[in-house]
Amino acid sequence: REQPPGGRIEVVQFPADFDGSVQHYVLIHPPQRPPAADSAASSVQPDTALITLHGHGSDRWQFVKSPRDECAAARKLAAEHGLLLVSPDYRAKTSWMGPAAEADLVQIIHQLRREHRISRILLSGGSMGGTGALTFAALHPALIDGVVSLNGTANLVEYPNFSEAIARSYGGTRAEVPEQYRRRSAEFFPWRFRTPLAATTGGQDRSVPPESVHRLIGQVLPRNSNVLLIHRPQGGHSTNAADTRQALEFVLARMQPRPLPPPLPER
Repeated sequence: REQPPGGRIEVVQFPADFDGSVQHYVLIHPPQRPPAADSAASSVQPDTALITLHGHGSDRWQFVKSPRDECAAARKLAAEHGLLLVSPDYRAKTSWMGPAAEADLVQIIHQLRREHRISRILLSGGSMGGTGALTFAALHPALIDGVVSLNGTANLVEYPNFSEAIARSYGGTRAEVPEQYRRRSAEFFPWRFRTPLAATTGGQDRSVPPESVHRLIGQVLPRNSNVLLIHRPQGGHSTNAADTRQALEFVLARMQPRPLPPPLPER
């Protein structure tokens, strides 16, 4: 079986600030380049992280191991561009970027900046993860530098599927905690999308219908020219490798540089 691209795989566990539980994420470090091929690049640590958020029913290993086009394309691009790939559980199978998942991701990003001197964050995900990427970008625009949503939704108020799982994650139903559903719906906050944004949608997608993402894109475009929508009218609930790569490269190429965080002090 072909070895997936990338370098060393590392599992990181941490006590969650949100509730003290033990949570996990996986790092795929970029492959070491031979000094003869590129002596400068071989000694430079990655300054950009690609965070990949898994779909409903999956966990942190989806973007690390799955042969799905979206996952394989993300791994390949990260290896080619020397990115640190970060695949969090973010409360695993039924996350939907609820309060606990949101808090975990904030904590992970701060940890990446502190321990790995990551200056830029490209946040991406597929399906539930694509939804979560949009939600988090709307909630914490200052923490990320670009966002890619693959087959996600931008409106949890009207989204009809996975209602029980979403209610568990959000702490109640739409009727019980309507403010949670609204504040996690990116469509209502287009002005917060100031960084590069790309989204893929399928016209035949019944699992996560595309209309809310189209509305979000339409509202973001007058404010932000660094926006890409890849819509396949006959496409379903998936994004092929070429479209995944195009979306990721579009955002990566337009992300603005940030100063590196200071190194950790010597112990």
